[in-house]
Amino acid sequence: MTFDELLARPLVVVTGKGGTGKSTVAAVLGLAAARRGKRTIVAEVARRGDVSRALAGTSPAGALHEQEVAEQLSHISIDPQAAMEEYLLDQLPRPLAELLAASRLFGLLAAATPGMRELLSVGKVWELAQEARRTPGGRPYDLVVLDAPATGHGVAVLEAPRTFAETARVGPIARQGRTIHEMLADPARTAVVAVATAEETPVTETLELRAALQASMGLPLARVVVNRMLPSRFSAADEERVTALPSSRARRAALAGAGRSRAQRSQLTRLRRGLGAGTPVTTLPEVLTGALALPELERLSRDLERRG
Repeated sequence: MTFDELLARPLVVVTGKGGTGKSTVAAVLGLAAARRGKRTIVAEVARRGDVSRALAGTSPAGALHEQEVAEQLSHISIDPQAAMEEYLLDQLPRPLAELLAASRLFGLLAAATPGMRELLSVGKVWELAQEARRTPGGRPYDLVVLDAPATGHGVAVLEAPRTFAETARVGPIARQGRTIHEMLADPARTAVVAVATAEETPVTETLELRAALQASMGLPLARVVVNRMLPSRFSAADEERVTALPSSRARRAALAGAGRSRAQRSQLTRLRRGLGAGTPVTTLPEVLTGALALPELERLSRDLERRG
């Protein structure tokens, strides 16, 4: 799948091993889409604010609040409780919906139901991607980028609507579960991007994710972004010359950096072989800075587009 084809989907799900830079890549994809004139929103689950802080330098504006963070680009942090209240108001008469939403027992039962938090979260993501939205005054988006939970939990989020539909069988939850699942399992509407670093465990998890996605959702892995790649500064001959130099802190640092770079490239080769020719792999460089802000994210976004 080309970069243009990826951003043409209404929903792009970004997942991968924790700590590999999922939120960075989600923000970078959002910026790339917005730059192309697409009205885009980056959605985070569990009320995290990584993307909001990176793009706007602020914490999320509130549960389910669609906050504009750049031209053509918005952010939302999805709280399952707020998503449940919105769903109840949409499905039930207001007095009953408000009564259930305020009920501590109902809230506890919903929270204790396996998979309910995932269903409520992905249900809100689905709503964001609809042309006719249930949110009062909500305008449609051309693209929703979901900064999903880490690998295993990310697949569970995608599976939740089908699981609930199969359990309920009839009724509004079953109908909506099937509707949401149809979108999530349609590769013409949903693309999954995996984020990894060029290390053994993230590479292994990425290969396992591809198999799990295919088995559980029938979805291919649209693209893999390998983050934090070090430059390859030394040829083999250069490394031999540095090795022959007298021992010093600079020599040790140079050799350690060369070793890390070589190990990364070995894992990158392993990943590409494991995925085969059908899954594009794009690399992003290591950025030697603290928390990434908008200027660094813009540079990474343009870099990702160039590498395509």
